[in-house]
Amino acid sequence: MDYDRLTTVIRRLALEAGDKIMEIYNSDDFDVRAKSDDSPVTAADEAADALISAGLAAAFPDVLVVTEEQADSHAESATNFLIVDPLDGTKEFVKRRGEFTVNIAYVESGVPLRGVVYAPAKNRLFYTDAAGQTVEETGDFAKDAAGPIAPLKVTTPDNAALMVVASKSHRDQATDDYIAKYAVKDMTSAGSSLKFCLVAAGEADLYPRLGRTMEWDTAAADAVLRGAGGKMVRFDDHTDFTYGKPGYENPFFIAYAPGVELKSPA
Repeated sequence: MDYDRLTTVIRRLALEAGDKIMEIYNSDDFDVRAKSDDSPVTAADEAADALISAGLAAAFPDVLVVTEEQADSHAESATNFLIVDPLDGTKEFVKRRGEFTVNIAYVESGVPLRGVVYAPAKNRLFYTDAAGQTVEETGDFAKDAAGPIAPLKVTTPDNAALMVVASKSHRDQATDDYIAKYAVKDMTSAGSSLKFCLVAAGEADLYPRLGRTMEWDTAAADAVLRGAGGKMVRFDDHTDFTYGKPGYENPFFIAYAPGVELKSPA
């Protein structure tokens, strides 16, 4: 894979998809429908998906593209693939809370090596550069040239005073019980894949997820986290988290800054 080209393409597509999403987000009204799994979908999901899918197919015609909004792609598999969630956090979008993201990742041999996470309503853009280092870009987000960037690195955690982030829409008692095993200084909630980015940016130390997710929900943000020195492991046994699993379904997981003393789920 040409990582210079990949970085340029996925950054541009994420920004263009963000523009499409914000057009609909800022409109007076939009329809919300339920998919077969009862999760919501909007015209914004579909418009962003069409744009990203076409752009990736044109730029990388020989690479499999797996995307949430195209069920046929979920039956395909490959060692190396691109994986897309065109609008992660649809519930946040529908409630106009702003914490939704565009996510594009490249996976090779089970590892998300590169990714972009763009939160258009929050004006936050995170991605891995050509060398694999995670950066956050600021400025006007021009499509053809990157603005000012700052390398990101996870914080060195204090296990006596951890910063924890948890899901805004999927919080449950099991998650609260697990978090209670730690000495927590402060806790915040966030929507979509932004939770990973808060750990990558040193704004949180720990993000446990005890709930159903799919690989397109996590791959881009996992790449961002890894590129900032963070880690993601399975919740049950703390082994490495991998991609390309059957059906692209995820187990429960923990994303964290190395140095956090992980607690047993039992």
